[in-house]
Amino acid sequence: MTKQIFLDRKLLVLLSLLTGPKHGYGLMKDIEASFGIRLGPGTLYACIGSLQKEGLVEALPSVERRQPYRVTPAGEVEVRRAVDEVARVTSVALTRVSAI
Repeated sequence: MTKQIFLDRKLLVLLSLLTGPKHGYGLMKDIEASFGIRLGPGTLYACIGSLQKEGLVEALPSVERRQPYRVTPAGEVEVRRAVDEVARVTSVALTRVSAI
């Protein structure tokens, strides 16, 4: 059975960047280690591009051909809102699951 990803990929990237700036490979490794979810390069960079367009993530100057990214203040607000939403949904879900 294939493992489904129910969490939003953008949220995973933002959560990873809350611990500090990271380049693509660092993001992939941190997300896999922290959440047990592997994002491929295409998926990851599509998420980063979307997050940049939304003003939630910004690129930092390249370091040795690696492009680091960091979460913006708007991204911090958005990740807090998203985590609050996930917590509300999880609370209801746990109540309903415990009933079965």
